[in-house]
Amino acid sequence: MCFSAGASFAGGAVLSAIGVATMRKVQHPSQRLFASIPTLFAFQQFAEGVVWLTLKSGDHALIQTAAGNFFLLMALVIWPSMMPMAVMKLEQNKKRKNIIAGFLVTGMIVSLYYTFCLASFNVNPTVTGFHVQYVNDFPKTLGFVVFGLYILATISPLFISTIKKMSLFGILVFVSCLITGVFYKEFLTSVWCFFAALISVVIYFILNPSHEMAGEADPAIQTLSSRSAGTHSLL
Repeated sequence: MCFSAGASFAGGAVLSAIGVATMRKVQHPSQRLFASIPTLFAFQQFAEGVVWLTLKSGDHALIQTAAGNFFLLMALVIWPSMMPMAVMKLEQNKKRKNIIAGFLVTGMIVSLYYTFCLASFNVNPTVTGFHVQYVNDFPKTLGFVVFGLYILATISPLFISTIKKMSLFGILVFVSCLITGVFYKEFLTSVWCFFAALISVVIYFILNPSHEMAGEADPAIQTLSSRSAGTHSLL
C-alpha cells in the first residue's frame, strides 16, 4: 500500500481474508480467475510492504529489487491481461464476449510492452513523503499511449460485461484512476493499486450467489451454477 509498511501489510492481510471468502463463492471453474483478484492484490500489497521496509532500512538491496519487481510485474504486466481475461471467462453473451476478447488482445500488447521495459530499463523505488514512487527511464514517447491502452484493457470490459454489479466495479475503478491521476500523478502506480485493491471487495458481491433484495440472482451466474450442478449430477 502506498502510505506505510504497516498499512501495506495490514491491507494485504485484509485482502487475503477477502480473497479466501471470495474463492469460497466460486461455483464454476470460469469464476476462479476473477475470484482470485483480491488474493493477488494481497500478494502485491505484501510486496510493497517489503519495499517500504527495505527502503527505510537502506539494507537488503536484493530483497528490495525482488519485491519491487514483483509489485511492478503485477501492476504493469499481469493486470492489463488478467482483467479482460477474467471478465471474458465469466461472460455468457457471445457478442459481448468477442468484444472483451478484443480488449484482451490490447491488454496482452500492453503486457508485452511493459515486460520489455522492465527487462530493458531501470526502475528505482523511492519514498517521497508518504508514498512510494517508482522512478524509471521507460521511453517517454509511448508512455501516454500505452497508459491509455492500459486503461482501455483493464476498465472497458467491466462496462461491457452483462454480469450484474460489474459496471459498478468499473465505475469505482475508473473514479479511483481519475482521482489518482489528478492528485497523485507522480505516484500513480502505487496509489492506484491501493485504491483498486480496496475496491476489489466488490468482487465478493459480484460472485455472491445469494438472492438480491429484488429476489433474483445474476442470470449469468445462475447459468454457470446450473451448468456446474448439471455436471455434478452426471458424476
